[in-house]
Amino acid sequence: MTRIKTNTYTYTKSYSIIEDYKRNGKRTTRVVENIGNHENISKLAEEQGIDVSTWLKNYLKNYKEKHGIPTEPCKIIIEKDCNRLITKDYANLFNVGYLFLKDIYYALNLDKIVNTISKKYKFEFDLNEVLSYLIYSRIIFPASKLKTYELSKNFIETPCYNLVDLYRGLSYLNKNLDFIQKELYNNSKAIVDRKTQICYYDCTNYYFDISEEDDLRKYTGNAKDKKGKPVVGMGLFLDGNGYPIAMNIYPGNDNESTTLLPLQKKILGIDPITDLKIEGFDLENNKTIICTDAAMCTDEIKRFNVKDGRAFVITQSIKKLKEIYKEEVFEDDNWRIMGDLKSIYKLSDIINDEELSNIHYETIFYKIIQTETKSVKQDLIVTYQIKYRDYLRNVRNGQIERAKSKISSSNDGSKMKLSNNQNDYRRLIKEEVITKKNKAEKQDANSLNDAKEEEKYTYKYSIDDSIILEEEKYDGYYGITTNLNGNIEDILKISKNRWEIEENFRILKSDFESGDIYLSREDRITAHFLTCFISLLIYRILEKKLDYKYTNTQIIEKLRKMEVYEEKGVGYSPAYVRDNLTDDLHEKFGFRTDYEIITYENFEKIFKLVKSGTSTQKK
Repeated sequence: MTRIKTNTYTYTKSYSIIEDYKRNGKRTTRVVENIGNHENISKLAEEQGIDVSTWLKNYLKNYKEKHGIPTEPCKIIIEKDCNRLITKDYANLFNVGYLFLKDIYYALNLDKIVNTISKKYKFEFDLNEVLSYLIYSRIIFPASKLKTYELSKNFIETPCYNLVDLYRGLSYLNKNLDFIQKELYNNSKAIVDRKTQICYYDCTNYYFDISEEDDLRKYTGNAKDKKGKPVVGMGLFLDGNGYPIAMNIYPGNDNESTTLLPLQKKILGIDPITDLKIEGFDLENNKTIICTDAAMCTDEIKRFNVKDGRAFVITQSIKKLKEIYKEEVFEDDNWRIMGDLKSIYKLSDIINDEELSNIHYETIFYKIIQTETKSVKQDLIVTYQIKYRDYLRNVRNGQIERAKSKISSSNDGSKMKLSNNQNDYRRLIKEEVITKKNKAEKQDANSLNDAKEEEKYTYKYSIDDSIILEEEKYDGYYGITTNLNGNIEDILKISKNRWEIEENFRILKSDFESGDIYLSREDRITAHFLTCFISLLIYRILEKKLDYKYTNTQIIEKLRKMEVYEEKGVGYSPAYVRDNLTDDLHEKFGFRTDYEIITYENFEKIFKLVKSGTSTQKK
């Protein structure tokens, strides 16, 4: 029961709304809203020409209406027969957590987008149902398409499509990949603030457990020896608020740096092949700042992003700089501290003085070096931080220990698999080939002079100190290239926020299990990633609605566990734990599934409300 509570103090009293609940099997109460003290309530009541008691009753009534709480007790008697078996092959436990995702889905007008596609091709199955349930399942029950089809029957609204429709739907989604992404972005602006003045781009790989390549799944690098797995690449654009803008899928052996411009041009409304004007995304401002990592540090990308008011902030590997610029980086003088335009520091004076090192342990020193590519003049901003230096050395020390352990456990002379990957500890291992010559046994008793020498190779491994010394030279340094003029701290902040795109990839791979792909056709594989992309956008909007108060694990696990039990002929009762997260979900979306009984009629009202998507519209 929800009611008014009066709290009496020595000189005054105050009012609050409380509700009953059970804790450890015992009934107790909790405050759900503090209304105010008696003096303030009296003034409000007087302004309305009513007494305090009436004002409080009206306030409670409005609170209940707002939160969907019945103003009159509604008791339902459920009869159970201890001698009657439950119905065979009938499920009575259903997930309702997807309803919050569904609200966002319809707020994005995804149903209208796919209905446009359906009219274009005039097929009979419901593509909207196929796409929506693929998205709900990807977030709540990530699995193969076959398993997804089976698990989608756990939702309280059972889908009406069949498995054949699901696979056909993927093909049609792929045919309209660009259209869906463009419309989705444009529609999203009615729900969340899109900040496209700054755009982030990065790529990731997905591996497939197959032996043969096709047009999309390709071996890369060392995997060409067929010991690895074929790869598909995914590129992702985010806006400055961390919301996905667009994605592309490309063959695994394509160079990552060639994937950025075609997608960026589509977003800006430029044909990637002809460079002619096409319909692009409805960006607030086409003068975007592209921020990406060192893999995209190419002249072509920079040349495009200095035109028409655009700009770039791209990570620059200090190791890969031309020697003339590298010498300037390592020059001891001309270092500054952000916010201080007057002082100039010699880095060695700080590093070699223990007291100054402690004082400036977290200080970021920087210098600006004028550089240029084949066609672009740019600033190279180099930073140095003692804390960052120590972090890198600590990481490497751990890798050295792993390398030593690997060497000691592989001392039988057999060949070890090494790596050139900068994040792989095996790059620190040096290989030495030892040739032993052993006289072979005579091959023929009549050929005493035919004894031949056979060579036997063994391998000796040790830590490569030269690699460690070379890497230590760069510890603490970080570089970015840019054509922006302005506050250095603001430019560095743009680069620092690239962690957002790594977080999005982590959600895709870990929480949504997007790498579990049991599809063979190229068009359906691409459509699978499109559904993952849409799921990511919907999930990030959900995070925003919850004010980023909960972790990914908390939100997804709660949505998965939000189930109701059907009381046959009456309605549904919650079979999940009500907590702060479920309260926030219900509060933000304007409906409740946590009453002791929700009748069929009330659930129909919830379905209708959710399908309108009104609660997700930007306030």
